[in-house]
Amino acid sequence: MSSRPADPRTPASFLTPVDSVFVRTHLGAPPELDAAEWELRVEGLVERPLRLDLAALLALPQRRLTAVHECFGSPFAPDVPTRAVANLEWTGVPLAALLDAAGPRPDARHVWFEGADHGTFAGEQDLTYVKDLPLERARAEVLLAHAVNGAPLPPRHGFPVRAVAPLLFGTNSVKWLTRVTVSAVRPDHLFTTRLYVRGGAPVRDLDVNSKLLSPYDGDEIPAGPVELSGRAWSAAQVTGVEIAIDDGPWHPADLAPAGPHPEAWRPFTFRAELPPGPHRVRSRATDAGGRTQPPPGSRNAWHEIEVRAT
Repeated sequence: MSSRPADPRTPASFLTPVDSVFVRTHLGAPPELDAAEWELRVEGLVERPLRLDLAALLALPQRRLTAVHECFGSPFAPDVPTRAVANLEWTGVPLAALLDAAGPRPDARHVWFEGADHGTFAGEQDLTYVKDLPLERARAEVLLAHAVNGAPLPPRHGFPVRAVAPLLFGTNSVKWLTRVTVSAVRPDHLFTTRLYVRGGAPVRDLDVNSKLLSPYDGDEIPAGPVELSGRAWSAAQVTGVEIAIDDGPWHPADLAPAGPHPEAWRPFTFRAELPPGPHRVRSRATDAGGRTQPPPGSRNAWHEIEVRAT
């Protein structure tokens, strides 16, 4: 798994600038795809297999989706927090439109997504990147995106088309998409049944999580009143965020309204009084499913920063 350096703070604007978004690739450098030659196939257990070029895809009704986008982290270290996260506006075609046109057969249960990238990972050679979702979930949620934040996808983020699965970990949003296969079974593949698995189940729904963005870890700030701010997100609606300073108790932060984008992250703020000296600040979020970020030891443990007030 490789990555491109990005601003570790993740800029605090509602939408993350594309140049600051994390990049993860499993199979080497991004493939160089020619938009004029790109083609998407929809096949498998369908009545009418499809082959679409980019012009045909762009001619279909479009949708915009603003959603949080989070990397699960290394599949070899599933309990290590990463908080590589962004909030992005995607533009594309709902997968449902293509599935309706193709006509899944009665025994269809799953949808496989395959990218154009190929290579070696974890000792296995000649791999392509494959992920899958249950058919009805894929139909209801997945967007085939060709633009991000109003501009065409950059090559490193999946040009010309990628799948976007909102409120699922980024590993499920396959880049450089070339094939959608409708199947009765899940694919037996490195990235579906052997890696990105927790407790025997595939890694899909986002954990409840939060990230302090201002001040940043290691900052030196003026003593006295300070406004702490950050973002919280989950597969379910975030219902609250709490802040603890040093060894003090947890206090509720001000959580911004959900607004028109239920799949997006939620900003939060907290005003504190910091005397001179070093301080430890922690945040934890709770969601509508009753999940609260756990103590250290889990991938979505409380976020913690250290600052010095002078």
